Formats: sequence, C-alpha cells, structure tokens
Amino acid sequence: MKIELASSYGFCYGVKRAIQIAEKHKNSFTYGPLIHNKDEIKRLKDGFNIGLVEKIEEIKNDNAVVIRTHGIPKNELAVLKKQENKIIDATCPYVTTPQNIVAKMSSEGYSVVIFGDKAHPEIKGVVSYANDHNHAFVVLDPVELDSLPLKNKVALVSQTTKKPADFLKVVNKLILTHKEVRVFNTICNATFENQDAASELAKRADVMIVIGGRHSSNSKMLHSISEQECKESYLIENETELNASWFKNKKLCGISAGASTPDWIIQNVVNKIEEINN
Repeated sequence: MKIELASSYGFCYGVKRAIQIAEKHKNSFTYGPLIHNKDEIKRLKDGFNIGLVEKIEEIKNDNAVVIRTHGIPKNELAVLKKQENKIIDATCPYVTTPQNIVAKMSSEGYSVVIFGDKAHPEIKGVVSYANDHNHAFVVLDPVELDSLPLKNKVALVSQTTKKPADFLKVVNKLILTHKEVRVFNTICNATFENQDAASELAKRADVMIVIGGRHSSNSKMLHSISEQECKESYLIENETELNASWFKNKKLCGISAGASTPDWIIQNVVNKIEEINN
C-alpha cells in the first residue's frame, strides 16, 4: 500500500506563531487551550511548564497569561489588563482581522452577521467586538437570517476555518434581501489550501486519514470534505487510534492534517501505518 500526504496540510501560520510565542514564555499560563490539540498542549506543559487556565477567575494578578490563537472576548481582555497581568498575545492575525472589522462596521451603524459556530472560542471573541450587541448575529445556515432584525446596511464576516462554498450561500441570501451588504472574506488562505488538497487526494485514495483534535473546527471540516470523496475517511488525534483493518486490501492511503496538528504527530501516524502495512 502506498502512503501519500496531501500537498498542503498541518500547521498554519497562526498556529506556528502561537507555538513559537508560547515557547519563549516558560512558566506562563494560557487562558483556554492555546490550540485545539491536546498532545501539543501536553508537550508545552511538559517541556516548557506552560499551564492551562480554563476560567478567568482562576487567573491571579501576578500571572503571565498567553492569549490563545483563537483570541478571547474583549471584556475578558479588559479584565486581564485591569488586573495588570503580563499579557502575551498569541491571537492569530487572521482572527484579529474580523475582530477589527466587526468593531468598525458596528460603529458605523451596520448590522453585523458572523458566519460561524456560536460555541467556538474564535467566534465568542469576534462577536464581542461589536459596539451594538443588539445588531451582531452569529449564523451557521442562511435560513437563520430570516428571523433576524437586520438593518438595511449589513456587514458580513466569516469564521476563519469555514468552507467558502457555505459562506457564499449566506452572502447570496443577504444580497437578495438587503440594500447594502459589505462582504469581508475572512476565511484563512491556509484553510482553502488544506481543504482543496484533501479533496484532491481523497478522490484518488482508497482510505483517507485526517489527523487533528476532536475540538478542531478545521480538522472536522477536512474530515467532512474527505468523506465526500472517499467513504473510508477517518479522523484521528494520534497514531494510537489507528485500526489495522482500515488498510486491508487498500492500494493508496491518503493523509491530511488540521492546522493545529504538529509535524511530530503526523510523522508518528505515518510510521505506525508503515508498521501496519509491513
């Protein structure tokens, strides 16, 4: 069986940057998981003594706090500043962009629509930057727009890891129903490239392995896209989850990985599949 990696996969710029920032600040804490990969979080804990705090109430005044890649809500950032914590901002610049757009458009009197998952930490942060919270809405489906009290002026941004085709559906719905629509494509380029590469490889693969955290939005999306082209597509966090039966009588195994998946985990998976194959 041949093993082939997608032409684009793994760590994106924002994640690489966040890891590098964290490694330079030993003995600090991250507020929420720095990235959506528990194995990499453990590596940072074991090798750099970087702790994890889930609740802002647990952060003491003298703590050095690393802001996670996904960013945090504006009000929580204000709390940390008031406490005079040492703040180390590892927010991905691609996430900072929609935060700034939402703040600007909201202040100019636009209703703001954010295409994304309300429960995702990135979106919790982005929506908090709206000046008028009564006119800031998060949607996952164009149908949800029908019940929203939107103004004639609407500004639209997207979660950075969403599928462009799904974002376009929301764009089209708004254009048909509102006088002025400002569309900001805030989907990360790395997301485009990884999704296209996974789709292309899945078309040729007999089995597809996507490596990524269970809570990683972009990893779940890569798995969904792969599954459309290759029914035998599996999402795993590391090599311990591989099942030898998946590779029986297969000729080509394709591998992709989410933006929060480090190279060392990918290599461990490749090694394990080679071991199974042999």
